[in-house]
Amino acid sequence: MSRSVESIRSDFPALTRVENGYPVAYFDGPGGTQVPTQVAGAITDYLLHHNANTHWAYPTSSETDAMLENARVVFADFFNATPADVSFGNNTTTITFHIARGLARGWKTGDEIIVTEIDHHGNVAPWRAAAKDFGLVVKSVLLDTKSYRLDMESLAAAIGPRTRLVAINAASNALGTISDIAAICAMARQAGALSFVDAVHYAPHNLIDVRKIGCDFLACSPYKFYGPHAGALFARSDIVNTLDIPRLEPAPEEAPERLESGTQNHEGIIGSAAAVEYIASIGGDGGTRRERLTRAFSTLHERGEALFAQLWEGLSTIDGLIIYGPPPGTARTHTLSFTLRGRDTTSIAKHLVSHGVYASNGDFYAATIAKVLGQEAHGFLRTGMACYTTADEVDRLVRGVRALV
Repeated sequence: MSRSVESIRSDFPALTRVENGYPVAYFDGPGGTQVPTQVAGAITDYLLHHNANTHWAYPTSSETDAMLENARVVFADFFNATPADVSFGNNTTTITFHIARGLARGWKTGDEIIVTEIDHHGNVAPWRAAAKDFGLVVKSVLLDTKSYRLDMESLAAAIGPRTRLVAINAASNALGTISDIAAICAMARQAGALSFVDAVHYAPHNLIDVRKIGCDFLACSPYKFYGPHAGALFARSDIVNTLDIPRLEPAPEEAPERLESGTQNHEGIIGSAAAVEYIASIGGDGGTRRERLTRAFSTLHERGEALFAQLWEGLSTIDGLIIYGPPPGTARTHTLSFTLRGRDTTSIAKHLVSHGVYASNGDFYAATIAKVLGQEAHGFLRTGMACYTTADEVDRLVRGVRALV
């Protein structure tokens, strides 16, 4: 049996914070969720009782090795991959720069990379930087401003015989749009190109399955799903072992450690694994980790759909408010961005604080989306549902916005 919202909320000390007499309602999850005691406890336990560097012949070092290997196993279940395909880094952007350089060193002048207008710039700038350094060509797929989805005809036209990689996000962190990444990765594969999926915004809302997606690389950030600030990567080991990645001579040559230069953030990796375990716990007892994750994501999706429909309906009744992104019941996450006529987004965010509501504003590094939609100056006010969000909090958010009109 899946855990209730009330049970889940008891795990998050941040929810006891009070603002202007209100218990704080955190709608800033798309930028980083709150952390449960179980995750913080795993980090603390490691630092206080097992802290050491790796691959040495004394107990705390051996314990560190075992905990890091366990983290690979946990994320292999999270990705539906194998531990040899799992590596870790500081964050998804840093990981993407690292992979982009390694891939580009093996390509030829004039080879092409496909990026999109719907992507976070963390999955655009690394590829543009690699193109600049190695004489490559970058093509950008257009955003359909009516459907808030990628123009698939533009994508098909962009892929050609010189395409080496298609970089695509699974879900837009600004619009909530979920793209058909399996179809896009198949298009890349049919053209003989690789695919790199930015799943940072997708991972908190949908259980990843790299086998079904058919991607070559996929990256996500555990701090978006109740973990610490870190990055996790699925990368096909057969490709990783061929990459010209900068590395120290004595360092491991084989995947996955080939990608992990220097001493890693051990506590962050262990905390990230604890975040996956925490999500699995929402799915109740019984079954494999993957089965518990499947139940948890199913439960959270059902609850999120109801909350998102409630929020959409409530905000839609406010005069002068514009919602950006696909409607409820379509392929999208439970993240909603809007603007309000006569109000800049910073003033909206500050006003909501007086109602005990924390929400983010700006372009969220999806700067091209903001520009294409005419919101380059102030961006959007963004709200997102998490496992601890309640219907009462959604009502308070809507009342807070309505009070501005």
